[in-house]
Amino acid sequence: MQVGIYTFAESGIKSGAGRDGNISPSQRLRNLVDEIVLADQVGLDWFGVGEHHRPDYAVSNPAVALAAAATQTKNIRLSSAVTVLSSDDPIRVFQQFSTLDNLTQGRAEIMVGRGAFVESFPLFGHALDDYDDLFAEKLQLLMAVNDAEHVSWPGTKHLPAVDHQGVYPRPYQDKLPIWLGIGGTPQSAVRGGKLGLPLALGIIGGEPVRFAPLFDLYRAAATKAGHDPASLETSLNVHGFVAETSQAARDIYGCPHNEVMTRLGAERGWPPATREQFDTMSGPGGALFVGGPAELTDKILAHHEIFGFTRITIQMAIGRLDQKSLMNAIEILGTSVAPDVRKALKS
Repeated sequence: MQVGIYTFAESGIKSGAGRDGNISPSQRLRNLVDEIVLADQVGLDWFGVGEHHRPDYAVSNPAVALAAAATQTKNIRLSSAVTVLSSDDPIRVFQQFSTLDNLTQGRAEIMVGRGAFVESFPLFGHALDDYDDLFAEKLQLLMAVNDAEHVSWPGTKHLPAVDHQGVYPRPYQDKLPIWLGIGGTPQSAVRGGKLGLPLALGIIGGEPVRFAPLFDLYRAAATKAGHDPASLETSLNVHGFVAETSQAARDIYGCPHNEVMTRLGAERGWPPATREQFDTMSGPGGALFVGGPAELTDKILAHHEIFGFTRITIQMAIGRLDQKSLMNAIEILGTSVAPDVRKALKS
């Protein structure tokens, strides 16, 4: 099983360069490269970077950010987490990640989704009423470009016709791995199964066990469509943190995590996050994967029993998190937790 990290490269509440506790986009991106390089050095399998179009996040183009670390890494797979395909051009997305794939000699992936944040829709002239239709059409074209050097597209409601045009560069791999990133929508899980795409399930609240039926729907849809579900990869994408002790992990991660969830929750009508809720969610059955190395290892293994995923990825850089503490967490995850998880599964 693969163990990895994903991040949205948060830079603070405003776009200010170092003001009011914020970090400039320039410094945040340099920190991000350091995080990816360290993750590779300590043996983690995967690093994903999300796409956002807000002042509190530093990455609007994951492929560019990942390319900055591409030639400084050797083994780690690099991916978006996610690319908001609905508001992007699927041919350009393919070209960007194919370029990244050549830079890394076959370590690039794309994770596509409809987007939990919708700022990119008005920014690029798309209507939210077309939220799902845009994604469905563009995913089909992305898959077609990935399958063949020359692509023909008849022209659809949201995409112009393409008449047997070559798309370059081609990937270093035979094809780019295209993962479907979903939240809690059953229809999205079924879509992934029908298309035979690897599925990444994001969980940020509630009890993860309640999401297990989505993997069942996914595998059933894959079987019905003629795909072998045993050959399809799945990922659990969660929030979490690790430190030398469980108490240290909770103390370091609790305040930054709650500040972000309270701030973003206010935009969605959620109540403020509390420390009591945080501690409950950090327990064995909660959505937060927070603790010391042994506690985190046990939680990953317990949820592997429930879901049977092939990859676990953790978002640790949330809010105004101290960079030294984050780098320490990456090192512990790579040198302690990941080896113990792999050893336990092999035995």
